[in-house]
Amino acid sequence: MKNFKILLAFITAVMFSGCSSADDSSQNENDNGNSAEVPAIYKKIYGALSITSDGTYVYIKTNGTPDHKSVYYPAANSLYENFSGSTYGGYTFSKNPNSISTKNYTFKIPINPAVNSAHTATPLGPIGVSLNGVPFFNQYAGPNQPLSGEIVSFDQWWGHPAQAGDYHYHVEPKYLTTVKASKSALLGFLLDGFPVYGPEEAGVTITNASLDAYHGHTSVTADYPNGIYHYHITSNDPYINGNGFYGTPGTVSN
Repeated sequence: MKNFKILLAFITAVMFSGCSSADDSSQNENDNGNSAEVPAIYKKIYGALSITSDGTYVYIKTNGTPDHKSVYYPAANSLYENFSGSTYGGYTFSKNPNSISTKNYTFKIPINPAVNSAHTATPLGPIGVSLNGVPFFNQYAGPNQPLSGEIVSFDQWWGHPAQAGDYHYHVEPKYLTTVKASKSALLGFLLDGFPVYGPEEAGVTITNASLDAYHGHTSVTADYPNGIYHYHITSNDPYINGNGFYGTPGTVSN
């Protein structure tokens, strides 16, 4: 009888051990299935909370808050800094009534972007993600509304929050081009997977005339020595993107 009880205990332990291993395996597989290696280029997005990949897409999670100071942070926040005077384009700054709030973005971006002849229009809201995890927005303040009326509300680093507190850049992210990187550096990616570069290339300032209808062109970059289509941020409308995505966009959730 004693030997039988020992044998029964051993069998029970093995059964539970097997169940435990199966559950652990299932949990690993259920982590969005994102077990593929993340291409090194995406690791430049230093503001991400996490970056994973399923081999087809990268999944970039950010809270959307800038790592630089802003007059739009609550006064008690260590990153609050008062601001007055001139902002983007030489306009006199006029603060909007909104405050920066923390978000929960997941940007799903194709690893191997390809041209899409449909060139889907960019939506209002996030159209891509910058290196510090702050979203890029398009050139409109609202449906078919020019950005000109909002430019006065850009803070000292040329971003601002929307009504829901989602901080974003419509134009050159000055903190990235002057502090964290440079005006010719990679600044992020749009949802279609094509990279976004600053307003200079090979020491030359890029103008809209140098770019196609989608606000990009194909050339060699420091990150892509074999060449790639990429967007450039310029100082004039449409700033980041023109008549739609060059490729097929992924998604963004919040």
